[in-house]
Amino acid sequence: MINVLASIKVKPGTKAEFIKIFKANVPFVKKEKGCVEYCPTIDFDSKIPVQKLDGDVVTIIEKWESIEDLKTHLTAPHMITYKEKVKDIVESVSLKVLQEA
Repeated sequence: MINVLASIKVKPGTKAEFIKIFKANVPFVKKEKGCVEYCPTIDFDSKIPVQKLDGDVVTIIEKWESIEDLKTHLTAPHMITYKEKVKDIVESVSLKVLQEA
């Protein structure tokens, strides 16, 4: 099992638009071979002192059956279309690909 945390920083004032575009793509991703979980999340102010909040970041929580499935996902036609739609909204992307310890 491969776990992925993708942190997507969007331009100020564009988070709602980004989430709308992202969520429209989720059903296509969930049909992909090996997709176990694919969910956009945003910061929740827990009041826990070590938490760093950033209102312009959307974190995607993903689980894939294999690294091959993840790599195939990154080049899927609907992902190419999604990336084109958000290219002027996204400032940066940080990706953590993880395995169980």
